[in-house]
Amino acid sequence: VEAARGDVRRHHDVDLAALEVGDGALALRLLAETAFWQARDAECARLLEECLRLEPAFPGARFRLAVALYRTGRIADARASVEEILRDEPQDTSARFLKATILAQTGGDAQSAAIYADLVAEYPQSVSLWMSYGNVLKTSGDQEASLAAYRRIIELDPDSGMAWWSLSNFKTVRFTPEDLAAMRARVDLPTVSAEQRLHFHFALGKACEDLGDHAAAFLDYAEGNRLKHAGSGYDRELVSADVAEIRRGLGRALFESRRGWGLADRSPIFVVGLPRSGSTLIEQILSSHSQVEGTAELPYMPMMVREELGKAGSSGEGAGPPQDGGLSHRVAALGADRLRSLGERYLAAAAAHRTTDRPFFIDKALNNFFNVGVIHLILPEAKIIDTRRHPLSCGFSNFKQLFVRGQLFSYGLRDIGLYYRDYVRLMAHWDAVLPGVVHRVVYERMVQDTEGEVRRLLAHCGLPFEEGCLAFHRNKRAVRTVSSEQVRRPIYTEGMDHWRNYEPWLGEMKEALGSVLGMYPEVPPELR
Repeated sequence: VEAARGDVRRHHDVDLAALEVGDGALALRLLAETAFWQARDAECARLLEECLRLEPAFPGARFRLAVALYRTGRIADARASVEEILRDEPQDTSARFLKATILAQTGGDAQSAAIYADLVAEYPQSVSLWMSYGNVLKTSGDQEASLAAYRRIIELDPDSGMAWWSLSNFKTVRFTPEDLAAMRARVDLPTVSAEQRLHFHFALGKACEDLGDHAAAFLDYAEGNRLKHAGSGYDRELVSADVAEIRRGLGRALFESRRGWGLADRSPIFVVGLPRSGSTLIEQILSSHSQVEGTAELPYMPMMVREELGKAGSSGEGAGPPQDGGLSHRVAALGADRLRSLGERYLAAAAAHRTTDRPFFIDKALNNFFNVGVIHLILPEAKIIDTRRHPLSCGFSNFKQLFVRGQLFSYGLRDIGLYYRDYVRLMAHWDAVLPGVVHRVVYERMVQDTEGEVRRLLAHCGLPFEEGCLAFHRNKRAVRTVSSEQVRRPIYTEGMDHWRNYEPWLGEMKEALGSVLGMYPEVPPELR
């Protein structure tokens, strides 16, 4: 107990003397707090569940448990814990905030927005509440109210580069010369933090672009990327090593030997590929079908891959090859019963994000292209869609986009080119060892022959053609990506060659792409 007291004093302001509970519960609570601040969330949740078993009313323990459950992906359990808090304390601000966050990720956008509306009315000076409110309004399609929320943040905190960046993420919004001047006046002020400064530069790039000054726009995008890359710790060599190890360790013989294993469930449709490749368009088309529900970029498959195989999983960034005999040995250790139980676990976790009784649902965690082989072993009847877009079009679109989390490859022109090349290399491997399992949608072909491509897409998913899939822009579902406004419009072609405005500065990306660029959309022989 005393050791735990010392740890928690260094991390959190807790009035330890005021806690009159048994030493066992106190020790568990303090150890859990230490685990929480060290990002050991699964351990934190385990400790707090035991603490609450001993002392059900331990101060603050249930809320901390809810947060830990949320951070480990146990969404349904997190929501149940929050609801228990709110039954006793219906006006608890932190619990209401967390409930709104959970609702926003599980299809309850209207309820989430209502909670945030109440919270900003109670705390009108809270920048973080206005930001969350603006985000959920954007997701639900209320563009006018979302823009007003972000503008309100700028009034409250003129140094908020994040608010300006949030405005820039409205791809259909155009900045004015006055907006540009307002941002330029603040970006280099000493009161602006490094984090806010990089947000300012991405927003300034968009503002210059809107005003037709592509040279200035590129300079701001480049500076924003430089600042982000500097603190990212991204190592491109580890990504290439992961790809090489997967290709070496997961061959056709392994999959043939496990035919019929896993959970025979047809409900998941995985959409994989690179960001900014047209994946949200594919998700919107599929979710416009009467039998398909769109959910989100679910974290559960990457989490299971990390746990079972020790791989990066969610992004292919930073794990490196395992040192215990190779990936094939780790996969071989997953017996038939284990693979089936992992399938059941995935579906149970995904169920928290489903709000309809449609028989199929979409998981658009794009970086699952690393996990295609494991997905097929766990859920052999799941459908997998790979979305692909021209390397320079996709690549520069990533370079100009600041992501909320992950996608660390996207903050350098050379890194983007090499990552795209590794992606093509890995997808060529899946095509070879799992023939017919992955259906590829090339964005340019979808734009040129929408109906034909939609029919082929639906056929691969075992779905009958429906006219509603061609009217995807009328779908009112919540969209949680930076393409949320674009997919609420019919397919358009004006953005396909946008990268050409920046071609003079894309030499590093072209060089890194090599033969992938010249042969697109075909795969160079040396990558097969």
